[in-house]
Amino acid sequence: MKHNSIFNFCPNCKSVDFSFDNNFKFYCHSCNFVLYHNIAAAVAVIIKHEDKILFTVRNIDPDKGKWDLPGGFIDPDENAEQAACRELKEELGINLLPSDLKYIATSPNNYLYKNVPYKTLDVFFEYEISSNEINIAAEDEIKDLLWLTKKQIQLNKIGFVSIQKIIQNYYL
Repeated sequence: MKHNSIFNFCPNCKSVDFSFDNNFKFYCHSCNFVLYHNIAAAVAVIIKHEDKILFTVRNIDPDKGKWDLPGGFIDPDENAEQAACRELKEELGINLLPSDLKYIATSPNNYLYKNVPYKTLDVFFEYEISSNEINIAAEDEIKDLLWLTKKQIQLNKIGFVSIQKIIQNYYL
């Protein structure tokens, strides 16, 4: 049986008699194995300085070359604020405390990584800084930094739908 799926067979019994409804619930009809492809949690930080927002330019896929915000996936046993602080340290060398972050909103997103479609829930924070002197600490991930005013922001250059939505709804 040909499936339109990231799976070719059951990871438990190797049967090809399975369903994978909406890329969410894998069910093997042979051995009753069930696997839920649940959402992944991620964070993004809107760094503001005066009337500008910091965008990164992605140096990796997905969406290589598109505008992004600093952030990434939440690790196991980590809360969203801890993940945001860790990601800012890893990507930009910024040290901050969770209390320095202002919660903005959440937004669903699609993240296609190595042809596997992940559904994510992105948690957005804002962090206001007094200086725009920021350097890239993760050159493998970030190609460039852009400080943009509202008038300079072009939603079609932003890589992820969730970021486009939050920027449009809260900042434009």
